Order: sequence, then C-alpha cells, then structure tokens
Amino acid sequence: QVQLVESGGNLVQPGGSLRLSCAASGSISSIFLWGWYRQAPGKQRELVAHIIGTGSTNYADSVKGRFTISRDNAKNTMYLQMNSLKPEDTAVYYCNAVQRTLSGPSTYWGQGTQVTVSS
Repeated sequence: QVQLVESGGNLVQPGGSLRLSCAASGSISSIFLWGWYRQAPGKQRELVAHIIGTGSTNYADSVKGRFTISRDNAKNTMYLQMNSLKPEDTAVYYCNAVQRTLSGPSTYWGQGTQVTVSS
C-alpha cells in the first residue's frame, strides 16, 4: 500500500508561481512511475507531468517550459514547480504513483489540492 498526500495549492494571480508537494509513505520502494494530473471543472483528468525511476520526465504540451516535476528520494516527496501560471491552469491537482506488484501494476492517488489562478 502507498499513501500520497498533496499540499501547496492556493489562489495565485496570473503570472505567479506555486510549488506543489506530494509526500509518499508505505511501500514506495516498488514505485516505478510518479506523476501529477489535474482536473478542471467539467473536464476530464489529464496528465500534467510524470517522472520515472531513472529520472526521465515528460510534460503535457500546455505546461512545457513553465512547470518542472522533481523528486527528493531522501524525503520521499515529489514536487511540481509551476511558474508563469495562467487562468487555464486552474484545477484540482492530483499526485499519482504506479507500483510494481506480483499481480501487475497498482495505481495510487492523493486526495488532490486546489490551484486557482485568478486576478
């Protein structure tokens, strides 16, 4: 089992910055894929960025050059640094982890943290 807890969501003006954190606990040694997703009102949940065990990263086109995903293995924490925020970045942001198990991959989600970009 893996537990994920996000924090850092807030109200910010356009052009501002936020850093989201995702603290992980439990059987995290077998996690091979970490990610951030978001869901805006009336829209489907979408991938924002992910990072695999080797450190390779991937970003949605809409956030490339503005967002940075990273992990601190010593703190068992994943981050999403968000710069140059736009109103269309407003959403609930979810932390995601995929764990390798004998019966196949298991996916875990955090509870979400609200990011609102508005003047």
